[in-house]
Amino acid sequence: MYSLELSLRYSPFPLSIQKKELDDVRRIYDEIKNSMNETLENTKLIELRCDKVQDKLIAVRAQEIISVQMYEKSSVATGSKKPGFSLNID
Repeated sequence: MYSLELSLRYSPFPLSIQKKELDDVRRIYDEIKNSMNETLENTKLIELRCDKVQDKLIAVRAQEIISVQMYEKSSVATGSKKPGFSLNID
């Protein structure tokens, strides 16, 4: 299972969906990135559907997205790779 997480302007909580296929989440990730680069006059509404929770739908204006990330949601809690934006200094 793959997760796609959005951070929105003025919102402390991220929005996320899960997809079964990597190709699906990459396609959505690329679509959101492209929408974030468009001019403000052409702002559009992005609708996302979750594979894990079938009734979960999210609609968000592209200009309100400040970051997007995708990651594999592992069923095993290894602790080595956690979701979120962090700085790893080795």
